[in-house]
Amino acid sequence: MTLITTTDALDSFCRSLAGTEYITVDTEFLREKTYWPQLCLVQIGGPDGAVAIDPLAEGIDLAPLYALMADPSILKVFHAARQDVEIFLHLSGKIPAPLFDTQVAAMVCGFGESVSYETLVTKLAGARIDKSSRFTDWSHRPLTERQLTYALADVIHLRPAYEKLKRRLARTGRAHWLEEEMAVLTQPSTYQADPETSWMRLKVRTNKPRFVAVLKELAAWREREAQRRDLPRSRVLRDEALLEIAANAPATVDDLARTRGLGRSIAEGRQGTDILAAVQRATDIPESELPPLEPREEPPAGLQPTVELLRVLLKMKCEENNVAPKLVASSSDLEAIAADDAADVQPMHGWRRELFGEDALALKHGRLALSIVDRRVRIIPVAQ
Repeated sequence: MTLITTTDALDSFCRSLAGTEYITVDTEFLREKTYWPQLCLVQIGGPDGAVAIDPLAEGIDLAPLYALMADPSILKVFHAARQDVEIFLHLSGKIPAPLFDTQVAAMVCGFGESVSYETLVTKLAGARIDKSSRFTDWSHRPLTERQLTYALADVIHLRPAYEKLKRRLARTGRAHWLEEEMAVLTQPSTYQADPETSWMRLKVRTNKPRFVAVLKELAAWREREAQRRDLPRSRVLRDEALLEIAANAPATVDDLARTRGLGRSIAEGRQGTDILAAVQRATDIPESELPPLEPREEPPAGLQPTVELLRVLLKMKCEENNVAPKLVASSSDLEAIAADDAADVQPMHGWRRELFGEDALALKHGRLALSIVDRRVRIIPVAQ
């Protein structure tokens, strides 16, 4: 078992992987008290074994690791890669590529939706994962042997799991199905939190233009402040307080201090000044210049039964082809197809259209029907 704590050892290890076809990668991090993930450990599995890299070791330079992650000749295999990729992008400015996500591949290969690492390696590698260290404090030093054993298991067993998934994809001709998902994971925009659109994360129950204008300004300020101070959004200002301030649009310190959970000390401080300034910017917008809100369209009467039929078809087609329905179409996709033949949604493009989209349109227009035969749903062509 190896724990790398020096730049020289890290450089030597990364150089030893030159010419390797692929490596398996995982990270341990904390995020409860910060906006950006705090990287605490990196695990790399290569053909000759696995190592753990300690990014918190005194004096260590992670440049060799970042160069390895950016090496276009070595495939980086992750499980549920999004948060790991976000960490490397934030620290190095580059996304690990090329990339293979075994969770997405497992969805393509019929292991269900968002399959866990434990489930996947149990089924594919016959391994039993001890998850007793799942909630450990990875920032605490020294790390114990038990912690390291747990951490390294996440890349050791990922290798045989990847090999079997790779063979399944080749056998079924579905390797190209992953390309679209991997393209999303390797786009920097996937990980960029735009302050100007951060208000959309909130559950807004009104479409009043002035309220939304204030909310946008407040949410954008909070996002920038959270990034600047490296704090969770809720540590800067809780969602409930944000929505209450947007609803009341306070103009003075006294008004702001009445916000539940905020307190006079905050209202009178720099944060209170910033909040009032954000509210003022929104209230200064003339009525005629408030951005128009798109009215929430109600689905046409009678559309829901069509959506439900499409849902049955989706489940049947995905079961037949051993692929997770979540990867093919969402509920909103089904609603869009039910309402519009030309809906520009994922199921109407590429392999998804071949698998489901064409049949969805045929079902919608009566060119095929669904029937139950021997307790199973079957497709029946309809003569025109």
